[in-house]
Amino acid sequence: MGAPLFKIRNLVEEHNIAVCSSNYALYGDISERVMSVLGSNAPGHEIYSIDECFLDLDRLAVADLTEWCRDLRQTTLQWTGIPVSVGVGPTKILAKLANRLAKKSAKAGGVLDLVHHPNWIETALRKTPIGDVWGVGRRWSAMLEERGIRTAHDLANAQDGWVRQRMGIVGLRTVHELRGLVCHALEDQPPPKQTTCCSRTFGTAIFDKGQVHDAVMSFAERAAEKVRHAGQVAGAVQLFVRTDPFAQDMPQKSISGSATFHRPTSDTRDITAAVLRIFERIWRDGYGWRKAGVLLLDLTAPGAAPASLFDVMEAPDDGLMQAIDRINDRYGRGTARLGLAQKDAEWRMRRENLSPSFTTRWGDIPAAKMG
Repeated sequence: MGAPLFKIRNLVEEHNIAVCSSNYALYGDISERVMSVLGSNAPGHEIYSIDECFLDLDRLAVADLTEWCRDLRQTTLQWTGIPVSVGVGPTKILAKLANRLAKKSAKAGGVLDLVHHPNWIETALRKTPIGDVWGVGRRWSAMLEERGIRTAHDLANAQDGWVRQRMGIVGLRTVHELRGLVCHALEDQPPPKQTTCCSRTFGTAIFDKGQVHDAVMSFAERAAEKVRHAGQVAGAVQLFVRTDPFAQDMPQKSISGSATFHRPTSDTRDITAAVLRIFERIWRDGYGWRKAGVLLLDLTAPGAAPASLFDVMEAPDDGLMQAIDRINDRYGRGTARLGLAQKDAEWRMRRENLSPSFTTRWGDIPAAKMG
């Protein structure tokens, strides 16, 4: 759980708590390094999130799987400096359940193997609250607890008909996975994204239309870059802007709008033009805007959408976008842009406590002097 810094300022000062601003470039780079180490040591792997990865161990020929997992933890720590926990199970849900217990148990030492110790599964199920089961959301958790199902063990022993009636096929698959039946296969190649988003919370409430305009144009540009790097095109775009829900002394407002492209595109010019039209249509004066974002929707591979008359009339010109991407890939993001917002713009996030980007910025690498 998280909380706005201003709400816990007294605790920070009382206990001398270290405060670090978000450093997404550093987090992303470290995550890639960890995933690379994990993936290179297993026959197959699926990157589930920035800090979670599934490994396929079925084809792994080792005498002692627990010891192999401990060696993997040590290798990851040595090569990246990041401690990890390893949970082994016959299904994805049991593996996540084992991972949760491996983190919390000093006795486990960061590794819990439920495959070669199946007698531990029942104990693990009993120790896992229903709200901590992967796939059980808040709504289901509240409903299940009202009916006396408070642990993963309770859910695993629920009747299939009752589960399907109240939780659908998705809930039934969760129950089957808790029983050791594989319902979620490892995805070595995850399905292409259907949407991508670029959003930010501003450093302070922004009333000026021009500053919010600069922000959303920057977000549109970044979203377009992400889509191109994924080898996709977008069929639609959505823009949202909202005030600070924690500033109860200020007027509250949330505005949004969307547009559809007549031809799916990843061209920054098309996307920023559409966002500008939406922005002019939905803008409202008199509010202190605190967050905005641009979502690109209906993502597909280029050429996947059916051709239309517009495709003949307006053939896409990708040369400029390719040139910009090559320059930015070589010299760093933001080197070449269609329109550059001020680097000291007020809408940028407040990052007074930003940690150094040791792995992605030459100037942040500590210097060692000899002699």
